[in-house]
Amino acid sequence: VSSIEQKEESVYMAKLAEQAERYEEMVEFMEKVVTAADGGELTVEERNLLSVAYKNVIGARRASWRIVSSIEQKEESRGNEDHVSIIRSYRSKIESELSS
Repeated sequence: VSSIEQKEESVYMAKLAEQAERYEEMVEFMEKVVTAADGGELTVEERNLLSVAYKNVIGARRASWRIVSSIEQKEESRGNEDHVSIIRSYRSKIESELSS
């Protein structure tokens, strides 16, 4: 299988993953496309797919962070320190995913 065929298959799989709303996998397929491009420019379609993949992965994590932060504030206002420490740990896990 040539590198061009691998690249085309990865683009197709990224589109399939997008339709299935499996954005983590979409990112993986697009990373293969970038690797196959070997420093060359991506097509407009490939750039758009890469952008959509990362936008959705990051968007979901940001939404998770907002929800967990909101719950943390509620628990703090209730004085529930046991839950607050659990939530803080979970929030920092989400933050590390966002920054990696």
